[in-house]
Amino acid sequence: MERKLDSAAGHRIMVVDDDPGILKVLRGNLELAGYEVETFAAGLPAHAAVRQQPPDLMILDLTLPDIDGVLLCRRLREEGYDFPVIMLTARDGLADKVLGLEGGGDDYMVKPFAFLELQARIKTCLRRRAGRAGSRLSAALNFGDLSIDRHKRQVLRAGRPVELTNKEFSLLLLLAENQGRVLAREDIRKALWGQRQLYSWSRAIDVHIRHLRQKIEADPEHPTLIRTVIGVGYRLDGEAAAKG
Repeated sequence: MERKLDSAAGHRIMVVDDDPGILKVLRGNLELAGYEVETFAAGLPAHAAVRQQPPDLMILDLTLPDIDGVLLCRRLREEGYDFPVIMLTARDGLADKVLGLEGGGDDYMVKPFAFLELQARIKTCLRRRAGRAGSRLSAALNFGDLSIDRHKRQVLRAGRPVELTNKEFSLLLLLAENQGRVLAREDIRKALWGQRQLYSWSRAIDVHIRHLRQKIEADPEHPTLIRTVIGVGYRLDGEAAAKG
């Protein structure tokens, strides 16, 4: 695995490909174009890195030594990551393209390809994502001293960072975007896990709620922010957060 993050202005791009030649060429060209670049030769290390800090865009080879690229993309979407994914493959069949796009990919390029074309597609994907974000909601949600940054996936309480797992952040964001509204456990399951059938998923939601309360509530045993609605689900009380 190669990894590089620097402070240069520009979007962060993650390249996942088991061909060291492609990694080297793409890293060099993308950095010359002003992007910050991470490269990985396998999918599972890349997946772990996404959970630490999601990129602005991923370039993903479909044929990897440890996990199929389509499967990796599908897992990322199920976990709530919405950054653009451009899929690379040596296969040119229509069925492969459909499979990749239905797996959550935003674009599809067949090897060999011209870097200028890839660069154009990167810009298009990033513009499209920026347009979606701008037309939907602002980056931050604020409830008193509780601040949630969608884009950075960061949470502050009274100005101090709160360390959350990806699922905990996704759950808190879901409650915050629906603040004041009761979310049934089934709605939470669909939002966080999609259509996957999980064993004892209701219990899993309760565990995530408990962990979340321990991190953001002043008194986790008597929560005032994340309320339980008995027999239904949970809601975030924005007014309680504003009162501190």
